[in-house]
Amino acid sequence: MITYNVEGVAFPKIKRRETTAWLRRVAASYGKLITDVGYLFTTDGKILEVNREYLHHDYFTDIITFDYSSGGAISGDIIISLDTVRSNALLFGRPYDEELHRVIIHGILHLCGLNDKGPGCRALMEAAENKALAML
Repeated sequence: MITYNVEGVAFPKIKRRETTAWLRRVAASYGKLITDVGYLFTTDGKILEVNREYLHHDYFTDIITFDYSSGGAISGDIIISLDTVRSNALLFGRPYDEELHRVIIHGILHLCGLNDKGPGCRALMEAAENKALAML
């Protein structure tokens, strides 16, 4: 099951059924099955609070992914700051909807085992995001 919730923001204009089917297709392309993933769309303030409390990081971010996966079964919580998604869309010159979908899939890619920390990892993650966006 994939759930979508909001805290402190209006629900983003995504098509839930279409998005859910897309997320499942992308996960399947990595040999994974989504069993339980919860998305929380929120504010910069809330994501900073989570970042401080659970990861001991004192900075804003667009996404935090908590991975509870086991084997080929994907399970996790994904928190997305719509404030940062909006500012990143402007910063990178992308449409807001594209940036939002890029961040949505970024969390699933983490749950599939992709990393974006370390030498060359960011480029691999961006390539995977682009490939996944083409599947939307």
